[in-house]
Amino acid sequence: MFEFERPRGGERALLVHINFPHQPDQDDLAEFVELVRSADVEDVELVIGSRVQPSAKTFIGKGKLDELAAQVEALQVDVVLFNHALSPSQERNLESALKCRVLDRTGLILDIFAQRAQSHEGKLQVELAQLKHLSTRLVRGWTHLERQKGGIGLRGPGETQLETDRRLLGKRIKYLNNRLTKVARQREQGRQARSKADVPTVSLVGYTNAGKSTLFNALTDARVFAADKLFATLDPTLRKLALSEQQHIILADTVGFIRHLPHDLVAAFRATLVETREADLILHVVDSADDARQDKIDAVNRVLHEVGAGETPQLLVYNKIDISGIEPRIDFDDQGRAWRIWLSAISGSGFELLFDVLRQQFCEQSSLYTLVLKAGEGQIRAYLFENGCIEAENFQNNGDIHLNLRLTPSLLKRLGRKFGIAVDRFVPVTDTLAGAA
Repeated sequence: MFEFERPRGGERALLVHINFPHQPDQDDLAEFVELVRSADVEDVELVIGSRVQPSAKTFIGKGKLDELAAQVEALQVDVVLFNHALSPSQERNLESALKCRVLDRTGLILDIFAQRAQSHEGKLQVELAQLKHLSTRLVRGWTHLERQKGGIGLRGPGETQLETDRRLLGKRIKYLNNRLTKVARQREQGRQARSKADVPTVSLVGYTNAGKSTLFNALTDARVFAADKLFATLDPTLRKLALSEQQHIILADTVGFIRHLPHDLVAAFRATLVETREADLILHVVDSADDARQDKIDAVNRVLHEVGAGETPQLLVYNKIDISGIEPRIDFDDQGRAWRIWLSAISGSGFELLFDVLRQQFCEQSSLYTLVLKAGEGQIRAYLFENGCIEAENFQNNGDIHLNLRLTPSLLKRLGRKFGIAVDRFVPVTDTLAGAA
């Protein structure tokens, strides 16, 4: 097998996109070109082909493979990028035939994430995803993999270099998982502190390049990196946003989603996306000028379900109306609830409408309720005390505790999520009746 030095980075790239007429859910070619541009490589040529089904050995046919090899040599290409998922053996066979580095769509996305990660947690997450991806690529393709350990006390077959590589990878992956577990605990402490302060969290999500970070910066005067590139934002950022003098929310900007997001990336960023799962409201930012916006909405919702945020209340924010030429407005459902708002993060048009919706969602006055707790529900009582909700309590002879509570709607929802309490256990009462009691 031909051996070559793997380059540190590919500045000149040959792009390959194969159409499969009988596969409906194919990756978009325009999105692939955007991914390549976001990776800061020079796409010198785009090769498009068509096949009924992929070749098990090289993904493409012999004729297309010869065409690629000729172009790699003529154009002095450093890397060949496929807009498809390649198996480890296909990637290895292509590299052998083309005599240069080959990356599939997953490898390209991982490379972009590696460039974008700024925080300690983000770098750990990206490295973990890269190592998990690399572990599937550890195959017998290089001569050094047959080296044996030997010497006194280690005679015999010993451990091959391949086994050593796998063992070292396994140790590093275990180390990264432990570090990320500690980071997750720190994040959980922060969420608990915000919960005690009864500050609702609103999470910005959306397809990559929908304008989430631009909207986040405009609303909070933050300086999060925002650019017309895919995955411009990788590390989550939280800022306080004032809806009124009395009411504040925490606004969280998150990593952008994409169709066919690599599974290892979803798993690695699960801790970060807990902010979305625990949010009181999701602002789902959509590029209103994108003809394929519904497909991208569906792709984002699939990832939200995968990370356990599928049931979180959601408001669609149709951004970029300055491009689509639509006037700012709010769309309401049959129950009179806002479900979609049209605005521009660049011009600020429609911002006041968004604030009106958020105020209606979170600025409602607290209400009085009665709740009867059983003797074994002490954790709920302790949580209510921590949040300053209990106005009066009466202990009954049978061990029950009758509580008079003052709760905001967001805290009422949080109690249901945290302890699984049925809503009908909270009995609303009027201030007059509460005062008479």
